[in-house]
Amino acid sequence: MKGLISVIVPVYNSEDYLEKCIESILHQTYQNVEILIVNDGSAQKCTDKLNQLAHLNDSIKVYHLSKSKGAGFARNHGITNANGEFVYFLDSDDYLPEKTLEMLINNIQDYCIIRGKIKKTTFANSLAVILEGLSKLSHYTDNKYNLLNNKSALNTLIRRDFILKEQLKFSEQVNLYSDLGFIVPAFNKCEVVPYLKEAIYFKRKRNDPISNPSLNQSDDYYKIKDYIHIYNKLKDSSNDEALNTYIDKQFLNFYRKNIVTYFKEYRSIDNFYNSLHKTFIRLNHDLVNEHSTVLKREANALINGTIKQYKRINVQHQFLRELKSAVKTKKKFYTFLYRKVFMKTKMKKDFVFFESFLGKAYSDNPKYIYEYMLHNKMRYKYVWSVLEKKDIPGDPIQVKRFSLRYFYYLAKSKYWVSNSRLPKYLNKRDGNIYLQTWHGTPLKTLVFDIKDIYSADPNYKSNFYIQSRRWDYLNSPNRYSSKIFRSAFKYDKQMLEYGYARNDILYQRNSYDAIKEIKERLGLPINKKVILYAPTWRDDEFFSRGNYKFTLKLELDKMQAKLASDYIILLRTHYHIANQLDVSEYKDFVIDFSLYDDIAELYLVSDILITDYSSVFFDYAHLKRPILFYTYDIEKYRDQLRGFYFDMEEEVPGPLLLTTDEVINAINQIKQVHANYQDKYEAFYNKYCVWDNGNAAENTVKTIFVDNE
Repeated sequence: MKGLISVIVPVYNSEDYLEKCIESILHQTYQNVEILIVNDGSAQKCTDKLNQLAHLNDSIKVYHLSKSKGAGFARNHGITNANGEFVYFLDSDDYLPEKTLEMLINNIQDYCIIRGKIKKTTFANSLAVILEGLSKLSHYTDNKYNLLNNKSALNTLIRRDFILKEQLKFSEQVNLYSDLGFIVPAFNKCEVVPYLKEAIYFKRKRNDPISNPSLNQSDDYYKIKDYIHIYNKLKDSSNDEALNTYIDKQFLNFYRKNIVTYFKEYRSIDNFYNSLHKTFIRLNHDLVNEHSTVLKREANALINGTIKQYKRINVQHQFLRELKSAVKTKKKFYTFLYRKVFMKTKMKKDFVFFESFLGKAYSDNPKYIYEYMLHNKMRYKYVWSVLEKKDIPGDPIQVKRFSLRYFYYLAKSKYWVSNSRLPKYLNKRDGNIYLQTWHGTPLKTLVFDIKDIYSADPNYKSNFYIQSRRWDYLNSPNRYSSKIFRSAFKYDKQMLEYGYARNDILYQRNSYDAIKEIKERLGLPINKKVILYAPTWRDDEFFSRGNYKFTLKLELDKMQAKLASDYIILLRTHYHIANQLDVSEYKDFVIDFSLYDDIAELYLVSDILITDYSSVFFDYAHLKRPILFYTYDIEKYRDQLRGFYFDMEEEVPGPLLLTTDEVINAINQIKQVHANYQDKYEAFYNKYCVWDNGNAAENTVKTIFVDNE
């Protein structure tokens, strides 16, 4: 057995990730390991978790610090207490494939240090395929500092006697970039640094930087403050030309990417001008001259100590950066005009801008709010965002989504009404009033209640947070939803608790004559019963961000053979689903209404609803008609992809069915099935449907538009 490895794990309130982290060490193929966990003053919940983990294995030692002193202090504390011949650092929200430590120690040979590859992931489980015998050791000499582009000491196996001899320590004066105070001098003292890309370390990017950010998701202000500090510390201790060149190049890159971006907010310059002035004096001016004219002008203004000149140059720089980005695509250019031109024009106080399902439909809550305002002849001018021109009553202004007119009218309109998120880059103006109607009662966990993100957008939570800060009002369909919206959206403004405007039609037009009129307009046979099949999307099946796949699991051929004499099926997929399903072979039995705007009309004409985890069943329950749940993948959807807010088996007003045969049998006995669930249905209705009475649109309009006139 080769030497003992001391794995040092600093911990600060990371209880959600700890178990995976520690288990990944315990399951290493190299077993001569001690695990030193340094609790950096975590809260009680995390401390309790650490005490539980301490009993997993005799190799685990936990050190509790009375108050938080930062990751640098915690790692130094770990080094002081380490007994191993080698030291290895692992962050408490990260984890290792099982062979990482074995591969590093087998290849360190006589070197003081060896480096492996860091892979970023947003998942709790990632796969590293290591082919035996194909690993190749690379040796870095003159270009060894290239291995430090991630500014991290992670996935580095290092001899403890080398650490003690060179008196290497992590910086304790900063929370961020403390690694550089340790790893840069370590590399400087090594002529050669071996690197093994097959030795992998999984660096987990936390998907909730709002509630529980990692250090590298900290606010830019703290990143800049700490980076300037650590740069100056390194310069103070370095007399090596190659090291100085590396430090200066890294600082200039940080300035270009981080500091200049931070200075988009003009007033932010005052926070750092003096410290930047002192720092730029120390830079190698030849390296500055390798950069753009704008950067050289900024450097001169910083070195000369003229803040007014620097601010003027910064304004020009920011404008050129935005313009350079703007000319890349039409959409970016329109966004540039939105921010720089349209948002500076006079806002129209009588303009209302509507959008439903990303412009895909004239439907849902925005439609019924608009029609109430139209029928009551309110003195407003209306704009609808659409992907293609639609037949909308009242002849509103229709703008193609993301066209130039879209950006113009969005900027001009005082009122915004939408049932889904407007893009993050569309800032609000002072005086804008934004009504977010939302589009359902949640069964599936939402946003900040989702643990791991499996969707195409790994920044889902942080983007959502920025977008939802702009909402002034939020519609809620029931008390249950209000409570969830508060936590899942982190929403603390006014909640409109009137029910959903889109459900008004279910009370106002639920009559034989009205339903017959809709059926005739849709071309549906009057003499057959109607089944509405409305499944939702799956987070892990997608083409790209916002465009999800759907694979039809319901066996339509079986259903046609058994049910076609009495029923037809209306197929209605979720608006996120991009692929249109081909049901042409089931002509006259299955009709695809996925592109039909208003699902509320489909509710009215249907006799039975089949769904899975879609919120449609909450709305359909207002009609008190039978609901069947085709939940063939419930374990995966509930336990892995999303999770539910309540137990479906206990609460939903209909059976959970796993196969097509079960669905067919339930339809053939639908009266009995519906009767069996009558008590559950009544309890469900009383919990989720009682706010709606056909007046939600009226109450919403009076609050938003009358009260703000």
